[in-house]
Amino acid sequence: MRNPACGIEAIGLKNPGAVFYNFREAELYEEALNRREAQLSAHGALVAKTGIHTGRSAKDKYVVRDANTEPHVWWDNNKAISPENFERLHEDFLTQAQGMDLFVQDLIGGADEQNQIRVRVITENAWHSLFIRNLLIRPAREALSTFVPEMTIIDLPSFEASPERHGCRSGTVIAVDLTRMIVLIGGTSYAGEMKKSVFTALNYVLPKKGVMPMHCSANIGPDGDTAVFFGLSGTGKTTLSADPARTLIGDDEHGWGPDGVFNFEGGCYAKTIRLSREAEPEIYATTERFGTVLENVILGDDKMPDFNDATLTENTRCAYPLHFIPNASATGKGGHPKNIIMLTADAFGVMPPIARLTPAQAMYHFLSGYTAKVAGTEKGVTEPEATFSTCFGAPFMPRHPSEYGNLLRELIAEHGATCWLVNTGWTGGAYGTGNRMPIKATRTLLTAALDGSLNTAEFRTDANFGFEVPIAVSGVEAVILDPRGTWADKAAYDAQADKLVGMFVDNFAKFESHVDASVRGAAPRTQIAAE
Repeated sequence: MRNPACGIEAIGLKNPGAVFYNFREAELYEEALNRREAQLSAHGALVAKTGIHTGRSAKDKYVVRDANTEPHVWWDNNKAISPENFERLHEDFLTQAQGMDLFVQDLIGGADEQNQIRVRVITENAWHSLFIRNLLIRPAREALSTFVPEMTIIDLPSFEASPERHGCRSGTVIAVDLTRMIVLIGGTSYAGEMKKSVFTALNYVLPKKGVMPMHCSANIGPDGDTAVFFGLSGTGKTTLSADPARTLIGDDEHGWGPDGVFNFEGGCYAKTIRLSREAEPEIYATTERFGTVLENVILGDDKMPDFNDATLTENTRCAYPLHFIPNASATGKGGHPKNIIMLTADAFGVMPPIARLTPAQAMYHFLSGYTAKVAGTEKGVTEPEATFSTCFGAPFMPRHPSEYGNLLRELIAEHGATCWLVNTGWTGGAYGTGNRMPIKATRTLLTAALDGSLNTAEFRTDANFGFEVPIAVSGVEAVILDPRGTWADKAAYDAQADKLVGMFVDNFAKFESHVDASVRGAAPRTQIAAE
């Protein structure tokens, strides 16, 4: 339906063109195609390109530094923008929007009614309106007439910021006012900026309510047991949580509150590069449905998507509502986690395929957020590069990591969750020498952890990291459980382990003053130091 007002005057937006309020899929398709914003795939997905920005513009994201945010935001991790510069930016956004046709979606971030944000998203593009409608939670249609937003996002890709006037770095800007709950996105068509702005807001608001925001996937077993999976890109977060024997709560953003785990979103934003029907049939099936948005995916002459074509970017994506997945939860909620999985893809070949963590060790590894990037074909780079992204999602964390870490530790202790570190990286040597951890072994170990049988195994204490590692697990070759034993050159393993331990220690130095002695004591130790 068309609504020329729809409450947008409340944010000072005057004299817009046509305003399209809470349009549904068919209407948004029609507008996007008529405006030449997108095209159709052979099976009916809407295919859009994002131009020069094919991913998040992390260097162009700012948080308003005012009296409210000053003591609470982790400014070492968040770029500041002054209230004055934000206000000029806001005024210029509203000026640019005059006479512009706009699309408005009233949506919700957070499936828990007591811990959610009502979000009004105003976009210049119809396909952006469909994207965010897919990704957030849709209120009941009858509730829209009384919808009062707590947060407003204005997304105008045609807006170009001025570094001189607005105090930013370039013509691209993502500015977040956490006091007034206003987000301004300009100079980029990458739709993921909208969803991550809501995540950032929830990461700021929820901890002071005792609710833990998490960059994780989550699912529920047949006995009602909930598991969460933390992990950075490439560690298997989406793949391992997409278990046909378990109900999917969500694949990316969740909260842990008084009643358990709840999804922040109502959809999924899955990578599609090299997506295959055989390996990930459920996700592949969503790309053949009306309502799905394909982002930067190349179409052939027959309008069929080529998921192996990375001409525009490796970061090709599909955005679809959660109900497109057959075993998805209808409520977006689960109980308190019985198991917490922290995923790492260790390209150094040092870490075991699975380890059980104490609460202090869990906090240490949560704050570390370790994985490893492989150098690939870059000339002259032959070693893997360690990557530490605190809380497994540093770009979206406005508060200091210790706040999230302490909250997670308290919740683990209160509800008795068992924590596991799972390495989906390399075994038998580092990247280039060893092999990728067999997915069959990972799934077997994960199943044993989730069903509780792994807790009855015999464990040893890892010499480097101090966590517990099972000695034998049915269905898994014993040798793979001992990383050092898989290396032909044991001295080379020891040297590699010392190197990785040193990286952990150096990275954690910035957190030492924010944690207690038990967490500091969970740090790994080189064997040279131990001797």
